[in-house]
Amino acid sequence: MARKTSRLLERLQTADWKPSPKTDADEQCEFRYQPEGWAQAYRFVALRYKNKEEKNPQEREQYQLFDTPQYTYRVFVTDMERAIDLLVWFYNQRAGAENLIKEANNDAGLAAHPSGRWATNCVHFQLVMLAYNLNCWLLLFQREEGVAVDELEHTRLTTARLRFLFVAAKIWKHSGRVGISYSDQYAERGLFQRLMKRLREIATGPAAFLPVLATPLSG
Repeated sequence: MARKTSRLLERLQTADWKPSPKTDADEQCEFRYQPEGWAQAYRFVALRYKNKEEKNPQEREQYQLFDTPQYTYRVFVTDMERAIDLLVWFYNQRAGAENLIKEANNDAGLAAHPSGRWATNCVHFQLVMLAYNLNCWLLLFQREEGVAVDELEHTRLTTARLRFLFVAAKIWKHSGRVGISYSDQYAERGLFQRLMKRLREIATGPAAFLPVLATPLSG
């Protein structure tokens, strides 16, 4: 993504904007631009979205993208010659991957190198990736029936810990029975019980594991 500068905003506002039917934006444009201090000009690709309501100056200041009273902009600097819609798809995928890497580093401890030995750090890396993938697997198990892939919401590892792992509960025994009582403040009790029920129902079939959800995950 490009840095927001007054020169770039001026260039965006005077660019030749066209409709963008193959992206989620209202309009798109591209131009050659050389920011101050750069050795040469590069290809800039931009999208803009019409603001449906006026934002106050403080909200515009904190917005992640380029924001003006009329439009919100996304701007990419690239050396690739692909069509604009393909470039937008490519950079969206890369941004998603970078967010997942950041989550693995910060939430799963991937960035912590526990040893000066390469082999030990390799084992640590594999354990972190296993923990991260198990978290993704658990989130698939607690999904609603019939939800499509593009409707799934990613839940960060730290959030999943608070919802399903660090749970205030009491184990009790009475008349030969063993049970668990959750805190009255535990808002995810129903979701957690559904998840545990599905995990208990995992069983092997003739060729593979039997499904625990009636509806398969669809794209």
